[in-house]
Amino acid sequence: MSFSDPLGDMLTRIRNAHMRGKGKCETPASNLRGRVLDVLESEGYIRGYASVEKQGFKHFEIELKYFEGAPVIREIKRVSKPGRRVYSSVKSLPQIRNGLGIAILSTPKGVMSDNIAREQNVGGEILCQVS
Repeated sequence: MSFSDPLGDMLTRIRNAHMRGKGKCETPASNLRGRVLDVLESEGYIRGYASVEKQGFKHFEIELKYFEGAPVIREIKRVSKPGRRVYSSVKSLPQIRNGLGIAILSTPKGVMSDNIAREQNVGGEILCQVS
C-alpha cells in the first residue's frame, strides 16, 4: 500500500489508538518515522517503540503512554504537509501551548524538538506539533 504522507499516517494511527484507549499501535517502519518516535520518546510522550518484522516487512510497535487514564498526548497534528511545506527560522519557531508542548523539526542537524533546535541555533521544516 502506497501513502502520499507516511508521517501523517503514523500520527493518525497514534491519534486513533489514543481515542480507542489502546496500549500499543503499529506503523510501517521508515527512517523519518523512527527519528520522530525517538523525539517523542525522549520528550516523554510515548513509553517507547520496537522494530518488529511481520511477513517480511518491518513495523514499529509503539507503546502509548497514559496518565491517570488519560492519554499523555492531548493533541498531535501535522504542520508541514506534502502539498504545503512549512519552514521556520530559529527566531520564528512557534511556542506550543506556551512551552508546554513541542514542535518536531527536520533540520540540517537531524530531527529534533523545537527546544533543542533553539539551543543549537538551527531552523528547518516543522513536521508536527504535539501537546
